[in-house]
Amino acid sequence: MEQLIKDLRNAIDFQIAIQGDFLAPLGSPQKLPAPNEVEEEHPMPDQNLFGNTVEPEHSSSGTPYERILSLIPDASPLHTMSSLAEVEEYVKTTVIIPLDETRLNPVFGVGNPTSDLLVIGEAPGADEDKQGEPFVGRAGQLLNKILAAINFHREDIYIANILKSRPPDNRTPLPDEVKGHMPILYKQISLIQPKIILCVGRTAGCNLLEIKSSLSALRGKFNDFHGIPVMVTYHPAALLRNPNWKRPTWEDVQLLRSKYDELT
Repeated sequence: MEQLIKDLRNAIDFQIAIQGDFLAPLGSPQKLPAPNEVEEEHPMPDQNLFGNTVEPEHSSSGTPYERILSLIPDASPLHTMSSLAEVEEYVKTTVIIPLDETRLNPVFGVGNPTSDLLVIGEAPGADEDKQGEPFVGRAGQLLNKILAAINFHREDIYIANILKSRPPDNRTPLPDEVKGHMPILYKQISLIQPKIILCVGRTAGCNLLEIKSSLSALRGKFNDFHGIPVMVTYHPAALLRNPNWKRPTWEDVQLLRSKYDELT
């Protein structure tokens, strides 16, 4: 009964968080399985979280963070850095891709540097470019409310983007741009050491997981990133445009919260 009341409270909070002229009312959420009903996952050597065989370069030997760190090119100066502050200073003072010369401010990341939850978006928008902080515009405000509905506060988690510089007209990042900035995100992950990752938007999910897929195929389940479970859901900006995606987003973040509680 206590769990049912908690789920109902979360559903009501989520409804309050994202309802408005741009969204339709939320239906009743489905009850999540209790923690003791969730089977634990124990990956075998050379298998991912879900028991699938992986290529040697994605082997499960070593910790997830060691494997992610190995994705950074050997010659990268990121290997010599031991703190987020060092990496942030490097991003501020280095032109890695052409976009770095046109930005107003680099958008490195914000939040708890030891958070168990990492939220990853696509790239900064105009508001983020002006302030140098991810998710501060209208979509960012909605993200804060969605996370609050499942009992996460912005200051307690860490938020970053695939790109640290704003693409013109908020276009989708180009492959070379992603390739240039992705090692920075790898370094952030290796330093923060999150237990679980939430990617908001198809671009963020596909680039982190290095796959080509539709969002509908990615969401509603956990994807494996070198031993870290990754949930991919709709970007808050998409919810502002299409209220029909509100319900699946709520289902995704409920699963995220349940998995987080299981892992922590």
